[in-house]
Amino acid sequence: MATFLYKLGRLAFRRRHFVALIWVALLTLAGVGAASAPAAGNTSFSIPGTEAQKAFDLLEQRFPGMSADGATARVVFKAPSGEKMTDAGNRATVKKTVKELGSGSEVASVADPYTGHAVSKNGTVAYASVKYKVSGMELADSSRDALKEAAQDARDAGLTVEVGGDALNATPETGSSEIIGIAIAAVVLVITFGSLLAAGLPLLTAIIGVGIGVSSITALASTLDLGSTTSTLATMIGLAVGIDYALFIVSRYRAELAEGREREEAAGRAVGTAGSAVVFAGLTVVIALVGLSVVNIPMLTKMGVAAAGTVAIAVLIALTMIPALLGYAGRKVKPAGEKSKLLGGGRTPRRPGRPNMGTRWAGFVIRRPVAVLLLGVLGLGAAALPATSLQLGLPDDGSQPASTTQRRAYDLLSEGFGPGFNGPLMVVVDAKDSADPKAAFTEVGDEIKGLKDVVTVTPAAPNKAGDTATITVVPGSKPSSGTTEDLVHAIRDKGADIAAKTDSQVLVTGSTAMNIDVSQKLNDALLPYLALVVGLAFLLLIVVFRSVLVPLKAALGFLLSVMAALGAVVAVFQWGWLSGLLNVEETGPVMSMMPIFMVGVVFGLAMDYEVFLVTRMREAYVHGEKPAQAVVTGFRHGARVVTAAAVIMIAVFSGFIGSSESMIKMIGFGLAIAVFFDAFVVRMAIVPAVLALLGKRAWWLPKWLDRALPNVDVEGEGLRTHAAAGEEKELVRA
Repeated sequence: MATFLYKLGRLAFRRRHFVALIWVALLTLAGVGAASAPAAGNTSFSIPGTEAQKAFDLLEQRFPGMSADGATARVVFKAPSGEKMTDAGNRATVKKTVKELGSGSEVASVADPYTGHAVSKNGTVAYASVKYKVSGMELADSSRDALKEAAQDARDAGLTVEVGGDALNATPETGSSEIIGIAIAAVVLVITFGSLLAAGLPLLTAIIGVGIGVSSITALASTLDLGSTTSTLATMIGLAVGIDYALFIVSRYRAELAEGREREEAAGRAVGTAGSAVVFAGLTVVIALVGLSVVNIPMLTKMGVAAAGTVAIAVLIALTMIPALLGYAGRKVKPAGEKSKLLGGGRTPRRPGRPNMGTRWAGFVIRRPVAVLLLGVLGLGAAALPATSLQLGLPDDGSQPASTTQRRAYDLLSEGFGPGFNGPLMVVVDAKDSADPKAAFTEVGDEIKGLKDVVTVTPAAPNKAGDTATITVVPGSKPSSGTTEDLVHAIRDKGADIAAKTDSQVLVTGSTAMNIDVSQKLNDALLPYLALVVGLAFLLLIVVFRSVLVPLKAALGFLLSVMAALGAVVAVFQWGWLSGLLNVEETGPVMSMMPIFMVGVVFGLAMDYEVFLVTRMREAYVHGEKPAQAVVTGFRHGARVVTAAAVIMIAVFSGFIGSSESMIKMIGFGLAIAVFFDAFVVRMAIVPAVLALLGKRAWWLPKWLDRALPNVDVEGEGLRTHAAAGEEKELVRA
């Protein structure tokens, strides 16, 4: 592989006009496709195989005009102090608002508070339920505007009015902190390379790669049913790995220049050696992201595949466009150790020949490997302790910032009707095979009334055929509480008993039940997913490092860092530590997707550092250095680059902490802290300590396995043979 990539790097350097033209054409094509593509349609959130989804599907069949997956809104009214919603003036205002709400072409129904028993017992709060014919993602902007205008008219009449539900859901904003993250990355690159031009190359190529990836996602959003979070994840991952991969190759190019090689030869060798590490690092990220499909949640699968595509583009750009741009830059990109004149180039170093920080740190770890190993493991173990109290759930209006109308509507409903009113359960009774459907409906309602934590059970509402009915159950606890989850399971257990007696089927659905089912599905999929991703990457790393213990150590180190990161997420988003600093307005259960998502993304990113740092050590070892010296050599050449790469990733991910969407905020924080733990504790401390303790055993590989594995030559041994053959030809010609 090293020889092939070496030739590719030299070709891209020589044919730079052609390479640059191809990438500019692809960017233009993707941009035109995004601009001309139709708006994204329905991005339905379906969870195949869950009871809640089966109930939704049944409702679509038996209640064809019900629009079970249609958008909903709750317009909540609160009377001024000293008044009640039943007063004549307030009643007239609400009636007028209900009439306005029902005039939209996409509105399926509007429930009047005074005929639907939707006024609180103390008379101060009332609500009108609006049901739409289409989902929240399909809802036209005109319908959302009409909803807001109706609420504003009621406010102008003197009432407090807030709107909850998914009808007002909008694309999350990431805020200016995302730009700050990119700016920090630029500063780190300038410090690392000592040159504005060299620092600009990784940023430029990363932005082009993300531009192509996100534009392609936008162009295909309508066709492939992609949601707004799909492009957000692709941007987050694409920027981080795009900058890092380009950084690895530019850094190796400068090192090759420092050894006296010509620029084209240096570009070829940089792509042949660091490029090999980039290819395998990218493969681990792609495996981790595509592997999310085993969870069988369509939305998560699409997010993973789209982000994996963006990573693949980042790898291709690093291998081709970076050497092409280096060709354009010429002598403006300095050899390693030299700075541009603008940044102090030409000055005499204060201590010439002094070992760099990476060399000194590696020497320290090799002298005290046991102490460093114990400190690193114990520190990550302590950080992971909060993960033992991890509670999972999906965000609802109660997790929105207090400044939003959705959150204020949530709080008003809790105040007027109790916390469970925000998460009603819909019980679907399928009595098609029952001899007496009405009796089955009645028995289900009676059984549910006797359960713990049930506040209200509405009478069964049958369909026209009379073989299926819906029953609404209002819990006494808030939607995200463990008590509500226990109630869902209790209703399902009762349903199994009722089914045996009445030949009917009882299913529990609604947003709360769907959230519970999603969390359970993700929990069940975590171990199989972990085994698949870690197993495939383990095999890949055996091929890369030609070792059994090094990949095993890499996988165990990853588990330590991801558990520590999960502990930090629990401490901040569940316990509330530092919540004010991070603008986390509402603590509660951790998003149910977070553990499996972090396993997928963080594993891929962690392997970036492992591959880049340890391939340098492997290269030194293969070329004759002793194991301990190979560790020092790897750090001398790779520590500065890996540190810069980690700081850049942390900066990019931290930029998403400013998002208005709690899910994106949590993902940004989780990935940033995971990269910190993995890069600076696992890869920079635990890895050299373990390698120092193992010595030659670190590179042990059974002979039969050595013969069976393909030789991918990541360390670039083939380049020496290639160079020697070239020198022989030159001598023969002479």
